[in-house]
Amino acid sequence: MIRLNILFRKPATVDIRALRYFTETVRLNSFSRAADALHVTQSTVSKMVRQLEQELDAPLLIRDSRTLQLTDTGRVVYEQGQQILAAMQRLHAEIRDTQAQRLGHLDIGIPPMINILCTPVLKAFRERHPEIVLKLKEDTGPQIEQRVASGELEIGMTVLPVDPALELEVMPVARYPIWAVAQAGSFQKGRVTLRCRQLDGMPLVMLNNEFGLTRSLRGTFREIGIAPQVAAQSGQWDWLVAMALGGMGTALLPEPFIHRIATDQLQAVRLTEPEVQWQVAYVTRGGYLSHAARAWMAVSAELFAGGPGGPG
Repeated sequence: MIRLNILFRKPATVDIRALRYFTETVRLNSFSRAADALHVTQSTVSKMVRQLEQELDAPLLIRDSRTLQLTDTGRVVYEQGQQILAAMQRLHAEIRDTQAQRLGHLDIGIPPMINILCTPVLKAFRERHPEIVLKLKEDTGPQIEQRVASGELEIGMTVLPVDPALELEVMPVARYPIWAVAQAGSFQKGRVTLRCRQLDGMPLVMLNNEFGLTRSLRGTFREIGIAPQVAAQSGQWDWLVAMALGGMGTALLPEPFIHRIATDQLQAVRLTEPEVQWQVAYVTRGGYLSHAARAWMAVSAELFAGGPGGPG
């Protein structure tokens, strides 16, 4: 049912089917031809047109002539009815396209440290769903968690652990070991691993406290009872590498970033005992996800599952 404001003292509630029967009758200038086009009986068309007149409390057709003629009210209803029915057709078409994941809109939060992992997902998503409007919102993991919890973002990515007070649904997608990166010669030649306890008292260059990785590392330090010296912090991983190269301290970075360091002036060893994991996850408020969000999650699950740090 729709509400129609046309020449009436109060809005009239109109049956959309009755409106369609009326406009078809006028367009074809015949009850019988309208019945054939609508695949119903002529009496059904006549009944629906009379129902529409009753709902609007006004005659729409002049019935005392051989051809159908519109009253003044009927002319207004016919003109606006065509627009309403066309809008309804567009609405149904867009709903079908959205359900088929051809249309839609998605705002997704991705932290700067994670965005390099999402480039293959973004590329594949744009190729498969070019008509879905996608907006990437960059922020730190904890801020994205807050924005998802408030409903500002439908889905977001973060680094575990997630703030339990937000009561978000968490879907881990990938995990990677953490490596220590320092000036060449800082670690014993040929060393490939470093026990976390050996970081005790060592000068470190770390990401800012707002980053999930720093949150995770500080938790590990507390658990094993060590107190590394934080020499400097930054929001840019490449600056941490530059500081490590300059001898300011040891940078702690996830494995995907280690593969991007191409210099023999740096030495990288994997942290062990315990092996600290950089665990990437999606967060949502739970419950309903839009078709666009489900399409993104499907592409993401497919590509992350085949990666070196994928779950499994």
